[in-house]
Amino acid sequence: MITDPIKKAKEWAENAYFDKESRNEIVDLLSKNDLKEITERFHSDLEFGTGGLRSIIGFGSNRINIYTIRKATQALANEILKSNNKSPKVVISYDSRRFSFEFAKETASVLAANNIKALIFPKLNPVPLLSFAVRDLKADAGVMITASHNPSTYNGYKVYWNDGCQVTPPIDKNIIANYQALINFNQVKTMEFPVAFQKGLIDWVPRSTEDSYFEKVKSSTLNQELCKEKGHSLKIIYTPIHGTGLIPCERVLKEKGFSNLLIVQEQSKPDSSFSTVKYPNPEDPQALSMAVDLMKKQNGDIVFGTDPDTDRLGVAIIKNKEVFYPNGNQIGILMLHYILSNSKLPKNPFIIKTIVTSELLSNIAKSFGVKTYNTLTGFKWICAKLSELDESGFLFATEESFGYLNHPFVRDKDGVNSVALMAEVALWNKIRGKDLVDALDEIYEKFGFSHESLLSLDYFGKEGSEKISKIMDFFRRNPKIKILDEEIEKIEDYQSGTITNAIEGTTEKLNFPKSNVLGLIFKSKNKIYLRPSGTEPKIKFYLMIVETNGSLSEKKQKAFERTKNITKFLKETSEKA
Repeated sequence: MITDPIKKAKEWAENAYFDKESRNEIVDLLSKNDLKEITERFHSDLEFGTGGLRSIIGFGSNRINIYTIRKATQALANEILKSNNKSPKVVISYDSRRFSFEFAKETASVLAANNIKALIFPKLNPVPLLSFAVRDLKADAGVMITASHNPSTYNGYKVYWNDGCQVTPPIDKNIIANYQALINFNQVKTMEFPVAFQKGLIDWVPRSTEDSYFEKVKSSTLNQELCKEKGHSLKIIYTPIHGTGLIPCERVLKEKGFSNLLIVQEQSKPDSSFSTVKYPNPEDPQALSMAVDLMKKQNGDIVFGTDPDTDRLGVAIIKNKEVFYPNGNQIGILMLHYILSNSKLPKNPFIIKTIVTSELLSNIAKSFGVKTYNTLTGFKWICAKLSELDESGFLFATEESFGYLNHPFVRDKDGVNSVALMAEVALWNKIRGKDLVDALDEIYEKFGFSHESLLSLDYFGKEGSEKISKIMDFFRRNPKIKILDEEIEKIEDYQSGTITNAIEGTTEKLNFPKSNVLGLIFKSKNKIYLRPSGTEPKIKFYLMIVETNGSLSEKKQKAFERTKNITKFLKETSEKA
């Protein structure tokens, strides 16, 4: 395999398989001797990760383009064809990013060339609809063209299996192996889109599937009468942040009775450059700033924002003339408490969350007699666990990164239904004379206080990847490191599959799939989890602080101060690693 970026760039520039315009782009870089850009594009092949591809758009082996999309699809097709299904089919959806529809059509064309029927949505649609369609149409797999909330320079390719869940072992490993085995682009089959469509190998997803999704979402409403009678009293400001959310979110809110809805017009239409925001991420208050301005101007009750593929939900309200942005854990806590307070519990009820999501959810669930299952970070692990269990007992699933699910009809986080559920939460509390801050404080007083925070450190390119590895290695090599006055009691290493008692020196098995995650559990019961992001060039530190002494305001103050000091320590230590 060629590892020299210059040599590899020359091979791509001379390969007639690629279109002339793309090859000329590399010829230009070579003529300018732009070693940095050539290295970034060709120092390695774009990796097909456990969920698919995600990268900067561009021509080159380490970029996402029609050729790497084709290669990924051939790898998927090779895995589907192993099943010997006589009539295999795959559903394809796409968001508002650059080349999303083109990449979707390329995906369909490769599938068609492999005699696999491709069903593509006639317009851009969100993740939950893709997951639902895979299940509804009994497809063998699904593909979502999206880079979620990444900057506008990115796009991606997410793979779903026949249960509507993102691929998990062994399927993901098999597809990765198939991808790596394709050493020549001539091994990739393709067919012209119009020809495949004419032959019936490509078709559109039927409208009935979309309608069925909305009926299922509507059926998950907990307080339908309250929504119909009082829904108009909640003034909602919504922004799709230039993504796929406008049509589905507006439809589900109005069908449930939330007719008092204002849309941020400047962000309502799909825009691949996401021109009004730096990052189209509803976790970031900046992405919600236009919606907040409209809320202030129109005296709205609440802001909702969804990301480009509409699987995440961000929220904002005004409290004492200040804007309050609940974090992902707090939104999940509010949702769960509402669900448990307004539901007739099924037999053997359960919720699912990730290891880096607030333990307060477990405390609330336990008080209602509901079991909690923990998984690795990522909603694919949540949905894989759901598929193992009796879904009749399923109530709620959440991860701290603003993803939620409260119905079993989809096997991924559902931003569309999350908007509707959060509208119910806000309305229910408004009728009780409380806003979301009051509601959270009520929960903290009853079930205990915890404060969660996320530190993300960005490291770009080849050097960045090496730096992230060094940081993880540093903390693994120094298991007894003292973080301020916090003494480590246990180390959970999900890569080695072990839990080590740092005080007693004993080791036990950790029953989770192997993953590059490290958990530091302190004597105080505070926790820090470290993991490189699987989709972005960053390392994440998840801080989970518990305070038990003092009034609620005192607990909050102590937790915020401790979080600030630990964050400072982690930043400084990471820079030195």
